Amino acid sequence: MKRVKFYTLGCKVNQYDTQSIRERFLSLGFKEIHNGRKADVCLINTCTVTRVADRKSRDTIRHCIRENPGARIIVTGCLAEIDNDSLTGIKGVDYIVGKRFFPVGISKFCGHTRAFLKIQDGCDNFCSYCKVPLVRGRCRSRPLHEIVHEAGRLVQNGYKEIVLTGICLGSYGKDLKPKSDLVKAIEALENIDGLLRIRLSSIEAGDVSDELINKMAESNKLCPHLHIPIQSGDNTILKKMNRKYSRDDYLKLIRKIKKQVPGIAITTDCLVGFPTETQRQFENTVNLLKKIIPLRTHIFPYSEREGTPAAGNFSAKIEREELLKRARHLKEAALSCTQAYQKKLLNKRLPVLFEGRLRQGKGPWEGYTDNYIPVKVKSRRELKNKLLAVTLKRIDNGHVIGCLG
Repeated sequence: MKRVKFYTLGCKVNQYDTQSIRERFLSLGFKEIHNGRKADVCLINTCTVTRVADRKSRDTIRHCIRENPGARIIVTGCLAEIDNDSLTGIKGVDYIVGKRFFPVGISKFCGHTRAFLKIQDGCDNFCSYCKVPLVRGRCRSRPLHEIVHEAGRLVQNGYKEIVLTGICLGSYGKDLKPKSDLVKAIEALENIDGLLRIRLSSIEAGDVSDELINKMAESNKLCPHLHIPIQSGDNTILKKMNRKYSRDDYLKLIRKIKKQVPGIAITTDCLVGFPTETQRQFENTVNLLKKIIPLRTHIFPYSEREGTPAAGNFSAKIEREELLKRARHLKEAALSCTQAYQKKLLNKRLPVLFEGRLRQGKGPWEGYTDNYIPVKVKSRRELKNKLLAVTLKRIDNGHVIGCLG
């Protein structure tokens, strides 16, 4: 029996794509192996969102070649899609395959209690710093009947939470005939018996409609958690980034959401050190973050991407030392926001979907509340994939310690 290994870099969409590819290999009789065992075939699903992602992708390919001498090496994903030349020079790579070659569709999600479900691909926003539209192409939505069928299959296989993913999730349905939208997709999935939670992976501020907010307020399945990227809290920088909102637009949106959905968690992305960003403009981002109090903030130092407008039109680059200093400053502010949000929920009783034990099955159980707080609970009971009420007691290194009941 042929043995295969999979390596995935990058976003939730890439993780979904790898699972789709995995299922095709396994259906052909391959056996998946892990750790240091030698494989006959290795597939690396690459990422190119930053220069660091490029380097990690190439490093993973070289590591895979060293660890699996004689194996067939297949490289796919975003870096393979746009920068074939940089990969053909790596000795040992056998095949470079565009990611659109592989069909979509999954029946399980290896290694996860929650299943990701890709409903959309591509992006029409063309932010000036972002390479993704050049790699993933324009927005493309999957037919609703296909999504519902796949979600039903996942639920039949034991998944209680499905995370809807896409490159530009909020654009779902705009390209379909007849047109649809994200709320219609959510409503169709709500009718699936046994599906307890629907979570959205990431959505742009301009795509958070009143209809979506209302749905989140009244639904008993749609998780009260939205990941809405900020990128910058300064209007001048937002305009240069080609973002479609102002600082005030974003702040008004968050206040509206919090008013209609009390207790909702907001998570976000911030890009630090965009070319020409002054110290004052950076501080505007810090101040906006403190106003919205996100549960979690992903911080990305600016990375120049060839072919994007920002790479060619803005010459005033931020020195790396200053860039890293700003990232550290923002990280400290983000941590304070996380703690402030978590503290408000202490002594409250919330539902937690448990994913597994920490420390190779010997530590506490870990799971997430519907509003995406990571929770640890000590128990001798088998809790994996169970949705149970937990009282939140104290904060410990980013997690909240709780007890059952």
